[in-house]
Amino acid sequence: MSTVWLHVGQCGNQLGQEWWRLVTERPGLDKTADRYPYRGRDGKLAAVCVDSEPKVLRATQKLVQGGSLRESNVIAGQGGRGSNWAYGYHGQRGEGERGLLQRAMESVRLEAERSDCYCGTVLFHSLSGGTGAGLGARLCEKIREEFPAGHILSVSVAPHQSGESPLQHYNTLLSLAALHSSADGLLLFHNDEALSQALAVQTRGRAGPPGAPAQTSLAAMNLHISSCLGGLLLPVHSLTTASGLSLGLEPWELLRSVCPLPAAKLLHTSQACSSDATPWESLASSSLKTVPPNSPCGEPYHSRAVLAVARGDRDGSFLLHAPRILHNLRQGHRCVPWNPFPVDYWTDPRSVLRRHPSPSSRSLTVCSNHSGAAALLRRVDERVRVMLHSRAYLHWYQRYGCEESDFLQALDTLKTVEQEYSVGA
Repeated sequence: MSTVWLHVGQCGNQLGQEWWRLVTERPGLDKTADRYPYRGRDGKLAAVCVDSEPKVLRATQKLVQGGSLRESNVIAGQGGRGSNWAYGYHGQRGEGERGLLQRAMESVRLEAERSDCYCGTVLFHSLSGGTGAGLGARLCEKIREEFPAGHILSVSVAPHQSGESPLQHYNTLLSLAALHSSADGLLLFHNDEALSQALAVQTRGRAGPPGAPAQTSLAAMNLHISSCLGGLLLPVHSLTTASGLSLGLEPWELLRSVCPLPAAKLLHTSQACSSDATPWESLASSSLKTVPPNSPCGEPYHSRAVLAVARGDRDGSFLLHAPRILHNLRQGHRCVPWNPFPVDYWTDPRSVLRRHPSPSSRSLTVCSNHSGAAALLRRVDERVRVMLHSRAYLHWYQRYGCEESDFLQALDTLKTVEQEYSVGA
């Protein structure tokens, strides 16, 4: 079974470069048994990298030069999209058959045809940019039209609350609304949370003087997100065949586990890692620290479903203590009473994450369909309505075919999702 890995925009490609570094350089990699989720019969990665500017894609050329990636799957334009969702979604007038959308879809189509059994697409992108948000949403819709039976999992990065662009709330609104209708699940990562986790890791490991301010980089944030993705999506023993062959089912079994209803598909991910044999109960408790318990107005959040992935379980200790660990996760996430089996788990004896490469390292990655995602929807809704009331920047979107009615329809879509999470308990 095969997956197409699609990277769109600056964020999607930078995160993709970290992801492929993790996949191809991880310790204990069995190049024969583990190649099927990521490579075709010819050994090339089943990845398509798209951006409206060639700068970020230059780093991807290393994979091309090394023979791991097809040069035809690196698709670059010659001008950016100005952080404008409408420009990314509709593209330039008169692009025709050589436009970014058409070229990207042709590469996705060819990768799907090369596979033994196409199962779906994993999309890496940002919610706030022009290319990642706009073109990413359009590609998601086109893939759904072209392959209606295939799954789509979106890895979406939300912008900093403090602001990256004056257009980020418009872009996030339009992107989330479009993805809700075409994707099966959205793994949401917030830049603020990724920054906080990267700082925490560097603070624990840095050798600087006490009290000195910690600093982090975009690469460290991407490393944190790719580590979480590795915890969830890399092959696990629970889903391999008796011969040890990985079928690449992890992304689609993830959707089956944590998306019991199609109306709620926003997924939160937390991870706890240790370089030694820290008890699994302690890792479970650590993973709960980044799960928000209550809304800003004091209402308790809840989870519809939870998946825990334990890596580095060489001695079977996770399975031995699984009932207690899963009970703690069920309580910590306040799982809804209507789901009789809200917590699922996978295990793997290998620790494949590079952050803690010691032989005894282990990690617990937890993905939950958590109502805390509604906070992002409310924040975007409030700020977009203020901007629409003053008609701020609206003409920039109208120039590329996006009208005020499109914003109002997107607001209605997000309000429906927010209400679904509020009544889901």
